[in-house]
Amino acid sequence: MQDPIIKVRDVAWIRLGSPDLDQAERFLTDFGLLRQVRTENALYMRGTGDAHHLHITERGPDRVLGVAFHADSEADLHRLAAHAAGASGVEALNEPGGGKRVRLKDHNGFTMEVVHGVATVATLPERHSLLNTGAERPRLGQLQRIEPRPCQVKRMGHAVFSTPDIEGSVAWAHRHFGFMVSEHVHAEDNPDFLLASFNRADRGDEFVDHHIMMFGRHSRAGLNHISYEVQDMDDLHAGHDWLQQQGHYHLWGIGRHLLGSQVFDYWKDPWGRVHEHWTDTDTLNASMAPRLVPKSQGLKSQWGPQAPQEFREAASV
Repeated sequence: MQDPIIKVRDVAWIRLGSPDLDQAERFLTDFGLLRQVRTENALYMRGTGDAHHLHITERGPDRVLGVAFHADSEADLHRLAAHAAGASGVEALNEPGGGKRVRLKDHNGFTMEVVHGVATVATLPERHSLLNTGAERPRLGQLQRIEPRPCQVKRMGHAVFSTPDIEGSVAWAHRHFGFMVSEHVHAEDNPDFLLASFNRADRGDEFVDHHIMMFGRHSRAGLNHISYEVQDMDDLHAGHDWLQQQGHYHLWGIGRHLLGSQVFDYWKDPWGRVHEHWTDTDTLNASMAPRLVPKSQGLKSQWGPQAPQEFREAASV
């Protein structure tokens, strides 16, 4: 593979089009995000971390408008603009949070934004459960009581795209964003036929999430899901119950993935776009080599339900 043009630092946000901002805000609030800014035509939602926003909804047709990633520097934006085919110039982000960006199309024609200089905000108080386990009991004389409530989303974790050409998608992401492969998953009887690819940021010796972008083989290109980290296991379960009580569409979970190890729970927004809660992920650094695993050792849950066909076929455009 060619050397990457830049190495992105992390995923930043999803940008979706939705015809009804009130409906979008209701779902996202129940999902555990908080309104940062709302204008006549756009909604910016944040988590408890210091990111200005993690989710943008623009008023308009139901569609995927883009996924954004953080660059390390403005110099990286200029490098990407100069060397990525079809990239925009470095342009001001004239929206809440400010900053600058470069826009480009990925292997399947989806818009990717690479941003730098977006404002940060003060973190918010977080609820964490103190757990007594078989190994130790740090909670002494305190009763554990979890109130009915939405969970508290902390940050965006990853984006997953369906693609008919996994090899091409992985090569594009490596070239433009510097991703490293954590795992390739292949067909049981054919190691050369990839079914999925989990990719992480390359931060050298620093340990990072198991993946910030995954590609799954599908006949149609599209966004399979976006994923957000919540505070802990209790927070995830409380959020699950809250979303159920509010009548939202549950797709899959609660369970624990095999690759990445996240405890997961998947929901659909009013337009069918899949949003995931997760807690507890594997972390890797650049010294850890890619793994090639068969489907039976990759695309399954360690515990909890296995993926329904509806999840495998999700590909919002």
